[in-house]
Amino acid sequence: MMKILIGSTYVPYVRGGATFIADWLKAKLEEYGHQTEMLKIPFLSYYPTMLQQMKAIRSFPISENIDRFIAIRPPSYLVKHPQKVIWFIHHHRGAYDFWGTRYQDIPNTDSGRNIRNRMIEADNLAFSEAKKIFANSHTVKNRLKTFNHIDAEVLYPPLYDPDAFYCDKYGDFLFYPSRIVHHKRQQLAIKAMKYTRSGVKLIIAGKTESKEMAFLLEQMIEKNGLANKVWILNRWITEQEKIALMAKALSCLYIPYQEDSYGYPSLEAYYSRKPVITCTDSGGTLELIEHEENGLVSQPDPKELAKCFDRLYFNRKLAKKLGEAGYEKLKSMDISWNHVVRRLLS
Repeated sequence: MMKILIGSTYVPYVRGGATFIADWLKAKLEEYGHQTEMLKIPFLSYYPTMLQQMKAIRSFPISENIDRFIAIRPPSYLVKHPQKVIWFIHHHRGAYDFWGTRYQDIPNTDSGRNIRNRMIEADNLAFSEAKKIFANSHTVKNRLKTFNHIDAEVLYPPLYDPDAFYCDKYGDFLFYPSRIVHHKRQQLAIKAMKYTRSGVKLIIAGKTESKEMAFLLEQMIEKNGLANKVWILNRWITEQEKIALMAKALSCLYIPYQEDSYGYPSLEAYYSRKPVITCTDSGGTLELIEHEENGLVSQPDPKELAKCFDRLYFNRKLAKKLGEAGYEKLKSMDISWNHVVRRLLS
């Protein structure tokens, strides 16, 4: 038995893959007989205060009688410990791969560039201290190599209880469960529904990042006459609700911009024997979703996406075939907690 401390940052009242991976890891390590504690650090991704927050995290005193410190969400890995292992899920992307894009959240000014440079220096210091660094996808592994010159081992995160997912039928709606933020591109999904020729519907589930985002999406639905075709569940749905909706969906839709990994919705879909529709620029999703093999990969264009929506609506046999192929691919990849625990504690 090992004494393990899991470190991760969080934004209060915001749920998502970054919170799930830490909570699930703790529960699974305890199932494997290890003594486990969680260090959850509130962290606000607001650039004027980020360096001060990072300095505070760096000063956290951690007892050396802990056998393993596993750091997950940035910048929890700044905590010092001689047995530090990092399961790296993403950078602060505004300073890295989003720099120079519309998603950049640090200004390109002398002050902003200084903040960015100091953040990168702090990350590099923390990475140099780690006993081992794992990445949650090849996409993130490549970013670490490109930006930090770090070699990482890919360690795919599993679902907590994949056997809870099942297939009821291939219904008449696409299901998009995710945080509702701009780079997840729910707005692109709604635009695509305007061009569908079939009776396909769309259910989006997740909490919006702001009142402005919620208003934007509702206006898009109203303006395009989609009130009878698109529904937004603007809240954190329960696990039971998600499982039931996925079981009845025609397909899962997951079309983020340059996602870090394949995303839990992709796994949830495949365990439900449902295909996944994604985009050519969706990043880590393409490590799992193969066009015409276990899903459909579209250009990030509303009209092209609409063709994919209609295609599965008119061909339920294809939807079933692609969904079952996705399930078989997961089985071949050994995305399991047994593998995760073995590698993190090696």
